[in-house]
Amino acid sequence: MKNIKTLGELKQAGYQHKTIKEELRANLISKLRKKEKIFDGVLGYDHTVIPDIERAILSKHNIILLGLRGQAKTRIARQMINLLDEYIPYVTDSEICDDPFQPISRFAKELIAEKGDNTPIVWLHREERYAEKLATPDVTVADLIGDVDPIKAANLRLTYADDRVIHYGMIPRSNRCIFVINELPDLQARIQVSLFNILQEGDVQIRGFKLRLPLDIQFVFTANPEDYTNRGSIVTPLKDRIESQILTHYPKEIEISKAITLQEVKLTPEQKTTVHYNDIVATMNEMIAFEARNSEFVDSKSGVSARLTISAFENLISAAERRTLINNEANTQVRIADFYGVIPAITGKIELVYEGEQEGPFIVAQNLISKTIRKVFAQYFPNPDKLKKKKDNNPYKVIKDWFAAGNTIEVFAEMKNTDFEKALNNVGGLQEVVQQFQPKANKIEQLFFMELLLFGLAEYSQLSKNILEAKISFKDLFSSVFSGDIAFDEEEFNN
Repeated sequence: MKNIKTLGELKQAGYQHKTIKEELRANLISKLRKKEKIFDGVLGYDHTVIPDIERAILSKHNIILLGLRGQAKTRIARQMINLLDEYIPYVTDSEICDDPFQPISRFAKELIAEKGDNTPIVWLHREERYAEKLATPDVTVADLIGDVDPIKAANLRLTYADDRVIHYGMIPRSNRCIFVINELPDLQARIQVSLFNILQEGDVQIRGFKLRLPLDIQFVFTANPEDYTNRGSIVTPLKDRIESQILTHYPKEIEISKAITLQEVKLTPEQKTTVHYNDIVATMNEMIAFEARNSEFVDSKSGVSARLTISAFENLISAAERRTLINNEANTQVRIADFYGVIPAITGKIELVYEGEQEGPFIVAQNLISKTIRKVFAQYFPNPDKLKKKKDNNPYKVIKDWFAAGNTIEVFAEMKNTDFEKALNNVGGLQEVVQQFQPKANKIEQLFFMELLLFGLAEYSQLSKNILEAKISFKDLFSSVFSGDIAFDEEEFNN
């Protein structure tokens, strides 16, 4: 087909005209029958969002994807081009990609009337049939629809009464394409009104011209929920003209969230070689976001983007990598202490309510990490709160007695692997408790669980934990209270 150069050759080849919505529908039907994947890399939507989108395409609907930030709305829209035909023909030099069989512009109609079957055509690849506009308050009707171009009028020596002086905006130039408007509520209401006729009747209204351009466009809009403060809203008549509204959501399961993060993180070959992590670390990284979405300090209407866990995981790996570089070590394992290196990735990704602002973003981020450690600890070791009445059978008694004797342990961000191992092994009873409850753990896993045990006991107020710059120290809880090392009730804050 690509070798066809004229309208006559196109007719002889038996090419059939299809609208873009018919293209999307036909190709979707083919993929569904072949059980091919429609949206690559979009996880967690197999039984919710994707079926809704498929139904909308089969119905030949325009679509609005409504959901909080970081829910793959734009990625879904961009992947819809995979449902288009690989190439389509259009009239050569047409500004709005006129279909040779269904021309709508004056230019294309006059050219076909003049040359007939000799009308030259060119082919447009599906990658070029996608246009995207971020809605901002400064977007004008001229940007989207078009306006009179005085320079064109002067060059062509035409009056303003001639429609050839029109400069088309992004939407007419996206004829036969997928056109996406991101963050639709940010578009001023008067600009949203200009879309009414395009969506319903296909009219294009530019200045005083009486134009009837039945544009062939698949519209996809994205928006955050309208009740999100500080944003605009979608005017009701426009929303009424968008046939399918599809609600997106955050991953409902840790495993799906983890798969998304590991798919999206950008690690260098050096990081993959030098830094190792276990599945618990990856799970903890996701739990931070889950904790944030349920936190009383974080604005739930703003949402907690999946970008938080992606950035946090990259920071986590970099924190461990930095340690190898400083100590000139070949490799290292991600430690619990490294999670405090992801705080910058958290503070920039959450929007706080009033109570959160009072605490401060740094404290809130620490609180999210603490809650995560607390929950993970309880999955691998007995809950200390449930052991309070069993003093004789308390497996943590030996550890607590070791600290009560005046011993302390300090963990540094840049601590060498050998020093880190030596410090943990010095804590009385620590290794024995790990061996009791995690008997299958190998040596590396044992060290991780030993560190988790220390942090977990601190989160359950069995030990004192003090963070000072790059140093985390663990002490006996009661001696720390009397010495004034504990500045606030950590257990009360975490609860």
